[in-house]
Amino acid sequence: MAAAIKKIIPMLDRILVQRAEALTKTKGGIVLPEKSVGKVLEGTVVAVGPGARNATTGNHIPIGVKEGDRVLLPEFGGTKVNLEGDKPQELILFRESDILAKLE
Repeated sequence: MAAAIKKIIPMLDRILVQRAEALTKTKGGIVLPEKSVGKVLEGTVVAVGPGARNATTGNHIPIGVKEGDRVLLPEFGGTKVNLEGDKPQELILFRESDILAKLE
């Protein structure tokens, strides 16, 4: 059934993010063990929902990020989404209010 998923479209104010890879090697070429590598708090937005709904008008409130933006993520939180297929990916689904900052 996972192979049938072609595209994930987040609902309301949710944002799908791919976390950046942790550096496992220093500039000098020293390989770092997994335990010493910290959690990466940066990611790239993969997909964005239409936005939360305004309670009075019912219109969507636009989201402040778009696909391709680099964002600063909280250390904990989000919902992990594993995509199977040719290239298995681990993506994380956040609410817009969970995103800490947009990086430029």
